[in-house]
Amino acid sequence: MAFYPVLLSVVFVVRNQATELQNVLERAATVIGPLVSDYELIIVDNASSDDSVARLKQLTSINGLPNLQVYALTKEVDSDTAAWVGLENALGDFAVVIDPETDDIAFLPDMLQQAAGGVDVVFANNQQKVRQTLSYSLCSNGFNSLYKRFNGVDLAKDAPQFRMLSKKVINYILRHPAPALTYRHLPATAGFSRINLEYSMPPRSTKPKRLSGSFDRGARLLVSSTRKPMRMVSFLSIVGALSNLLYSIYVIAIGVFKDDVAPGWVTISLQQSGMFFLISLVLLVLGEYVLQLTHRVNEGPLYHVAQEFTSAVMTRRDKLNVEVVQGGNAARPATQSGMA
Repeated sequence: MAFYPVLLSVVFVVRNQATELQNVLERAATVIGPLVSDYELIIVDNASSDDSVARLKQLTSINGLPNLQVYALTKEVDSDTAAWVGLENALGDFAVVIDPETDDIAFLPDMLQQAAGGVDVVFANNQQKVRQTLSYSLCSNGFNSLYKRFNGVDLAKDAPQFRMLSKKVINYILRHPAPALTYRHLPATAGFSRINLEYSMPPRSTKPKRLSGSFDRGARLLVSSTRKPMRMVSFLSIVGALSNLLYSIYVIAIGVFKDDVAPGWVTISLQQSGMFFLISLVLLVLGEYVLQLTHRVNEGPLYHVAQEFTSAVMTRRDKLNVEVVQGGNAARPATQSGMA
C-alpha cells in the first residue's frame, strides 16, 4: 500500500448514530493510519436526539480514540451545510467528506492516490444508490436535469457528496460570501483539475430518501449558483412586453375597423389581457429570489456549534517532541519538518 507524507482530514456528518460511532471511527483509523503521516477525524453531529454527543465525549477521553475533532450543532441543518462545518475547520493538506451510511471508507486509498498525484478535486460515485421514494426520484431527476441545463453539471453524477478536496480548493470556497451554499457545486464548476471515480458497494442505510426538506435546499442551490433563472425573468418580461404591444395593436385595429364593438371592450381588453399569466410567472420567480434573500438575512448564521471537544490524544502533537543534541549540554525542542 502506498504511503503519503500528508495530513489528511476526514469529515463525517452523523445524526443519531450513537451505537455505530465507535465502529465507524475505528474502521476509518484502520484504513487511514497506514496511508498518511498524520490524520484527523472530524465528526459533525447534526443535532442528534440520542446520546451521540455523550458517546463522542467518551471517545475523545484519554482512553478513547486519537485524532478526533467533534462539532455538535444546536439545530439540524442540511447535509451540505453540515459538511462545510467540518471542511472549514479542517487542517489537512486534503480533506474528504464521507457519509458513513452511504459511502465506503475503503475506497479512500484510490481517491488519495489521485489527489496526491495533483488532482484538486476527486469525486467518488457509488453505483449502488440508497432506495428513494417515487416522489423524491422524480423531483431529483427533474432538478438535476434543470441544473445541468443551467450549469452543465449533473450534481448526482458529476459532483457527488463523497469527495476529496485539496486545501487550495477549500480556501477558494472560503472566499465566497456563502460558502456553505456554494460548496456543493463550486469544486465541479470553478475550473480546478478534477476526476470522477466509480465504485460499487451496497449502502448501509436502508431508509429511503424522502422529498421533505430537499426542495428548499435545491432551490437555494439553484439560485445561488447561476444567473440563468434571472435571465429567464428578463426573457419572460420581454415576451410579455411584446405580447402586450401586439395585443394592444390588435385591439386598436378592431376598434378602428369594426363598427359593432361592444362599448368599453377596447378599454377593458387593453387593461385586462393575457399578460396577467406572464406577470404571474415573473412574480413567481422574483418572489423565490426575494424569499431566499430574506431567509438568508433574517435567519442569522446557518449553523451554531453548541459544543466542541478534541481527543485527549493527538498524534501530530506527539511528533512535536524534544530532541537531545549530541555533544551539547542541553536539549532543544525539535519541530517536525513535514505537516504538524
